Amino acid sequence: MYTTDFDYHRATSVQNALELLAANDGAKLLAGGHSLVPSMKLRLASPSALIDISQVAELQGIRQEGDTLIIGAGTTHAQILHSELLKKLCPILPEAADWIGDPMVRNCGTIGGAVAHADPAADYPASMLALEASFKLVSQTGERLVAVADFFHGMFETAVQEGEMLTEIHIPVQAGAKMSYAKFPHPASHYAIVGVAVVLTDSGARVALTGAGAKAMRLPRVEQALGSDYSEANVAAATHNAVDAGDLLGDRFASAEYRAHLAGVFAQRAIAQATA
Repeated sequence: MYTTDFDYHRATSVQNALELLAANDGAKLLAGGHSLVPSMKLRLASPSALIDISQVAELQGIRQEGDTLIIGAGTTHAQILHSELLKKLCPILPEAADWIGDPMVRNCGTIGGAVAHADPAADYPASMLALEASFKLVSQTGERLVAVADFFHGMFETAVQEGEMLTEIHIPVQAGAKMSYAKFPHPASHYAIVGVAVVLTDSGARVALTGAGAKAMRLPRVEQALGSDYSEANVAAATHNAVDAGDLLGDRFASAEYRAHLAGVFAQRAIAQATA
């Protein structure tokens, strides 16, 4: 199916992109386009204009500032995958990026686009929750930093408001933390039927689940049961009833009950990978 008619603009800077958003009612930002363009072809989205931000240099790159890692929203999955800085300080993100699509998707798709799209079966949201990331949102009237706990509102819904754009992802450097992401992918789409991200520290664990509900979620029952004891016996006990099926969604790929079972299985796998 063809899209509806739309205007096209290529932004040269973040400020220019914000000006174009304000001047074009109903416009959408275009980065990699792997989520937006299919939606437009299915007429699930009919923006009046596309504002291409794929060449905005301000939105790209990975750097460390003090005890914070800052990732530009326009950074591609391939750049995440191959970043030596992330492999050293935040290896869960290259690990998650390696699960995304294929080389073409990873070379064009961006971490900001994936996060802002908030697909409930995407790989990054669980990692963002486990890492306790924050998101820098910028508009013509200012900027704000939104904690991950307040960012994902529901299926394809985030805290990004009209006239705002996501420009950076901030992740605290967690010295000594062990982390990993384990996933049961759909065989065709590679989206998560269940994916579990873990960040393990001496003071406790953060465990998050994607692919099983309307949005990614922390698993406080597992976190509390684990404490800081990552022995095989305690991990098995802590993940046995990771989540109630009533909190999850079922579909033709997996029932809510089966996803609840998989959540425990893949939490064990992620912890085993992190502590290996």
